[in-house]
Amino acid sequence: MAAQSSPERAERTYDIVLFGATGFVGQLTAEYLAAHAPAELRWAVAGRSPAKLDALRTRLAELAPEGPAPEVVRAEVDDAGSLRELAAGARVVATTVGPYISYGEGLVEACAEAGTDYLDLTGEPEFVDLMYVRHDARARETGARLVHACGFDSVPHDLGVQFTVAQLPEGVPLRVDGYVQVDAQASGGTFASALTAFSRGPQMLAAARERKQLEPRPTGRRAYAPPGTFHYSGEIGAWGLPLPTIDAQIVQRSARALERYGPDFRYRHYAGVRRLATVAGLLGLVTTTFAAAQFGPARRWLSDRLKPGEGPSAERRARSTFSVRFIGEGGGRRVYTEVAGGDPGYDETAKIFAESALSLAFDKLPATAGQVTPAVAMGESLTDRLRAAGLTIRVAAVR
Repeated sequence: MAAQSSPERAERTYDIVLFGATGFVGQLTAEYLAAHAPAELRWAVAGRSPAKLDALRTRLAELAPEGPAPEVVRAEVDDAGSLRELAAGARVVATTVGPYISYGEGLVEACAEAGTDYLDLTGEPEFVDLMYVRHDARARETGARLVHACGFDSVPHDLGVQFTVAQLPEGVPLRVDGYVQVDAQASGGTFASALTAFSRGPQMLAAARERKQLEPRPTGRRAYAPPGTFHYSGEIGAWGLPLPTIDAQIVQRSARALERYGPDFRYRHYAGVRRLATVAGLLGLVTTTFAAAQFGPARRWLSDRLKPGEGPSAERRARSTFSVRFIGEGGGRRVYTEVAGGDPGYDETAKIFAESALSLAFDKLPATAGQVTPAVAMGESLTDRLRAAGLTIRVAAVR
């Protein structure tokens, strides 16, 4: 694909800089880029330890000797000057350094000021809302695209709904329900994000209110994502447990931004659970974790059980799978679609993240700026990339 992005390619040293490259998901993302990126990619791995970055660069050369070799850039989350320098030298910056509410804003600000496209893996609603409030306007001025949630949270759901909508008639009210089924070990980053969110309920609500006061709504149409109710879906063959993750919010924002979602769009987001006993276990786990997260010592103990940057073995990841099945209806048509793949928290997240960065760096995309969703920023181009990379994105049935 022809190189295309703003700022122009010749103006920046790197097409992509991967920040946090020595963490668990960061290393997987770096390995994917080294093995699958086009030869003309100019990229760098960045972080606070040049020694670890040099070791990673050496290992990448051994794993993918024919792939594009990265350079090494030193940058730290608490060194604003290093973040400004990093952003100024890149067309796209992709960061795995979380929890983002603690470590993320400096890089968002640097990218918004430099007109540099920004990607992250956050599943933290508070962070996304605060970054909109503080940096969306500046990013619109400079042309930067700030794209959050570019891993399993929330690309399969966001692009899956967009794909489902494309199978339905235009100009009519549309309804889509998504059911997520996962067989995998939880991601350390996702667990850390959940703990952070559980412990910051008042701050999260305050950030959402502040965003709501600033963010314009579409005129003459509506898009909303209510929580839904617990139910059994015979079509899916599973219990639908309302899933309060960031995914539904991302889908809602895509629907508000894109006319193709119709004049009246609704999305509901569920975990698809086959056994009632599993539902009870999940509810108990979430309730216990939420209660523990309110107390500092208990929260620290929990966070030590599964830390960001840690992850399962390659053998365990090879056995992991995910599937998100969608039921869409509107204008007398009903469709069933699916997005599915392997290990969601690590392998597929790294693949999705890397392909998102490559899409921003090389694909001819719609002109947009500010804080935008994956569907708005990359849409069908990213869908095509992920299909080519091995994810299943398909129509299962039409009625």
